[in-house]
Amino acid sequence: MAATNKLACYSDPADHYSHRVRLVLAEKGVQVDIIDVQAGHCPAKLAEVNPYASLPTLIDRDLVLYESTVVMEYLDERYPHPPLLPVYPVARANSRLLMHRIQRDWCQLVDRILEPRGKEADKALARKELRESLTGVSPLFADKSFFLSDELSLVDCCLLPILWRLPQLGIELPRPAKPLLEYMERMFTREAFQASLSSVERNMR
Repeated sequence: MAATNKLACYSDPADHYSHRVRLVLAEKGVQVDIIDVQAGHCPAKLAEVNPYASLPTLIDRDLVLYESTVVMEYLDERYPHPPLLPVYPVARANSRLLMHRIQRDWCQLVDRILEPRGKEADKALARKELRESLTGVSPLFADKSFFLSDELSLVDCCLLPILWRLPQLGIELPRPAKPLLEYMERMFTREAFQASLSSVERNMR
C-alpha cells in the first residue's frame, strides 16, 4: 500500500453506508482499491487494522478510518476538488446537521427494514414511516438542483444510497413526491453515481 500511495477501502457491496463512501470517492475521481467484504465475513487484515471490523474502512498509508461520516469528511478535506461541503462555517454546520438528521430520521428506518432478524410488523411500520417522511420532504427538492443546495454535497452522498434502495426496501413513492422522483432521476444518471455502484447494487433496480 505504502509503495503505491494508493487508498484501499473495505466495503460491503450491499450496504448503504459503504455506498456513500464509494460515491464520495467517485465524485472526487480518487484512485482506490475497493475490497468487497460480505457482511459477517471479516478478512484478517480488516480485523488487524479496525478494532470493530466495521464497514466501510478506509486505509490511506498508515491512516485507518472507519465510521462513514468520518471517512467522507476526511476524503473531502484530503481531496478538496470538487468540494462537497460549503466553505463557510455556518453553511458547513447546516450540512452536518442535515447529515445527522438523515442518519436519525431515515438511515435508522432503512436499517430496521433490512434487519434480518427484525419482526415483520416492525419492518412494515418502518417502511410506512420512511415512505411518508420522504414524500413529506419532497417539495424541498423543487427549488434546488441538489438537496437544499445548488451544489452536490455530502448530504446528497448520504441520501442517494437510500433512495437507490427504495425498490429493495419495498417502497414506491407516490405521485405527490414528483420533485424527489425527478431529483432521483437526475442523480442516478450522473457518471460518478453509476461508477459508485457495486454489482450487487446494480441488481437492486
